[in-house]
Amino acid sequence: MSERFDGKVVIITGAGSGLGQAAALELAKEGAKLSLVDLNDASLEVTKKLILEIAPKADVLLVTADVSDEEAVKNYVGKTVSKYGRIDAFYNNAGIEGKQAPMAEYDSKVFNKVTDININGVFYGMKYILPIMKEQGSGAVVNVASVGGIRAVLNQSAYVASKHAVAGLTKTAAIEYGQYGISINAIAPGVILTAMVEGSFRQIGGENWEEAMADFISVNPMKRFGKPEEVGRLVAFLLSGESEFINGAVIPIDGGQSSQY
Repeated sequence: MSERFDGKVVIITGAGSGLGQAAALELAKEGAKLSLVDLNDASLEVTKKLILEIAPKADVLLVTADVSDEEAVKNYVGKTVSKYGRIDAFYNNAGIEGKQAPMAEYDSKVFNKVTDININGVFYGMKYILPIMKEQGSGAVVNVASVGGIRAVLNQSAYVASKHAVAGLTKTAAIEYGQYGISINAIAPGVILTAMVEGSFRQIGGENWEEAMADFISVNPMKRFGKPEEVGRLVAFLLSGESEFINGAVIPIDGGQSSQY
C-alpha cells in the first residue's frame, strides 16, 4: 500500500488516549511525521510506545500542553515548525465531556472548563496553524465535533454547546481559508468505545453501567458501538490530500443513529 502520509507533518492534540491515539497509530502506519500533544505526558509516552511497535522508524515529537492555554498552543505549534519546518495536517481533537446534569443544576465552573478546552482549544489551534498552512498554500484540518454538535444530548449542556461551537468554527474557517488550498472539516463521532465514553456510562448507570451501555446501542441502526480505529481511518482520509474538495463539512460517524427520528 502506498503511504499517503510519507514525509507529511501532522499535529494531533489529545494524542495520549482515545480518538487521538487511534488516529496517531493509523497515520504512523502510513508514514506521517507526528507531533503529538496532550496534557498528560505519561499518556503521550504510551502512545509513542504503541506507535514504535507498529512503525519502528516513525518520527515522533511529544509536546505536553494544555490546549486551553493560548501560550501553550503557540508553543506546540512553534516546536513542531522548529523540528519539521512545516505543518501539513492538523487533527484538532483534544476535548472533555464534563458532567451529567440538567441545565439548571449544571455546575458553572465545570461549564466554563468544558467550553475553555473544547472551544478555545480548537480556536487557538486553528489561529496559530492556519497562517502556516496559508503560507505553504496547502493543508488539511479536522476538528472534532460530535453528534452532540449536530443535535441535543440529555444532561450535557456544556458539551453540546461546545461541540456546536466547534461545528461553527469549522464552517467559518473553511469559507475563509479554502481559497489558500486548505480544507477544514469536522467529524461528529457517535458513541465510540473509548475510556471517556465508558466513564460517561459509569456516571449515568452507576452499578448498572454495562446495562446502560447495552440499552444505548439497542437503538443504533448498526446495534453496536463504533471503534476508535474506524474514526482513525476517517480522519486519515480527510487529512490525506485525497479529499481536498470536501470543505466545511461536519461528517457523522455514528452508525446512522443521528439520522433517525
